[in-house]
Amino acid sequence: MRLYSELAPWFHLLTHPSDYEDEADHIVRVVDATIEGKARTLLELGSGGGNNASHLKARFACTLTDVSPEMLELSRTLNPECEHIQGDMRTLRLGSTFDVVLVHDAVAYMTTEDDLRAVLETVSAHLRPGGVGILVPDTTRELFAAQTRHGGHDGDDGRRLRYLEWDHDPDPGDTSYDVEFVVVLIEDGKEVRVEYDHQTCGVFSEAAWRQLITQAGLAVVDVETIADPHAAEHAVFVARKPA
Repeated sequence: MRLYSELAPWFHLLTHPSDYEDEADHIVRVVDATIEGKARTLLELGSGGGNNASHLKARFACTLTDVSPEMLELSRTLNPECEHIQGDMRTLRLGSTFDVVLVHDAVAYMTTEDDLRAVLETVSAHLRPGGVGILVPDTTRELFAAQTRHGGHDGDDGRRLRYLEWDHDPDPGDTSYDVEFVVVLIEDGKEVRVEYDHQTCGVFSEAAWRQLITQAGLAVVDVETIADPHAAEHAVFVARKPA
């Protein structure tokens, strides 16, 4: 995926860290409402450019992991005080446990139930008893709707980015959908580039999510009563490790 490799230096103009403040606040409220004991440490799987961590590090000691070395390098510029580790969220094993394990929208790149099961096993392996896993997929089968989005930001260095995203599902009977990105880049105020990136994302029913969480040895915790300012944009599943 070009957005997370050769185009990674532009990522903070695609989604700026400031866009994540409300969502990070919601994650903190969910943790406070569901964890057993105190929450001091957080592991993020698929941390990308570090946008969530730029806010969460004020509350937690954050360990950030991602499969992309380019995205980790970008995150280090934003979160130099956080530990960064390269690894695949399906197979990562650090040999340590955390109070919280966060898997944000990077979980969308799990396109089969086997992939998702492996991620949930990673979450379980890194949670201490009473700790909570927060999983934030972009959608579920029940919530999915074909749509387009657009946005972007201007940088302080003269670079500018605007994008068009189109989510569509050629086969509603399987567990994936397609995302097309068209990205327009302006550098030095004059050079214009147009780039394209195709991505395949996973989509699973709520029942499948709950079943796989349970099979990973975790308990699903209901958080519907906790106000979420982005409820229309994603789903949230909370999985607690039995004490």
